[in-house]
Amino acid sequence: MKVDTKEVNPAFLSIIENPIQKVFLDANFFIPPDRSEVANVKAYSFADFKACWLVPLLSEFPELAIHESVYEELVADSVKNYADEQAASNPPKLMIHYDSELTSAEDALRNTYIGKIAVHSLYDPTRDNAKDRGEVRSLSFMVVKHFLFFAANDSLPIRLIEDAAKLGTGLDNMQVVQMYELIYYLYKKDKYDKKALRVLYKYQYYLTRGEKQLNPDWGKFVEQMDLLYKERLLFTEGSCRNV
Repeated sequence: MKVDTKEVNPAFLSIIENPIQKVFLDANFFIPPDRSEVANVKAYSFADFKACWLVPLLSEFPELAIHESVYEELVADSVKNYADEQAASNPPKLMIHYDSELTSAEDALRNTYIGKIAVHSLYDPTRDNAKDRGEVRSLSFMVVKHFLFFAANDSLPIRLIEDAAKLGTGLDNMQVVQMYELIYYLYKKDKYDKKALRVLYKYQYYLTRGEKQLNPDWGKFVEQMDLLYKERLLFTEGSCRNV
């Protein structure tokens, strides 16, 4: 995954200026990463991933959501139980949206969007196969319901949204927030384990030889992100407030 520190991301800026906005999450925001196939590293345990990432994320953004198709991808008991706990808390820290919320007209429109989006993925609506199912069905639900923000760490949903006009996906009004942006935000909040967040960034974006040629190291990453966002947001110890 490429880390873009050249231009301000309007979606990221919008949600950090106003964290009380609905943001849908892809499954990889909940499932601990395992990059042992590309480097000599161990997979993240759920306990470590939860502590450094999920707990801070769900603490900072009160309107996080997943679509039922993403919920179905949370097959590990530890991950699914945690999602259930967050959805059942009072107030809920995670909202799970279901296709049953759609009216008959919205359902028909949703199916149209599924067709437009699926042709650019490995998801086959006639077979309802697992590959890319969560992303395609999440995005089609969101566009029908006019939800704007999808948080991803996968090239497919990013391409489907950012290249919407060229691909004809119908997702032209949607925007993407990326994991590295939220790692930066949590780091700058000065409330969470900074070393653990740095390690998570390196694990996700600066692990392989190719990534080290493509992406900035942690120090450069923070410096470059500061250039984009520090003038717009004043980060003070334990809090963020607008300049």
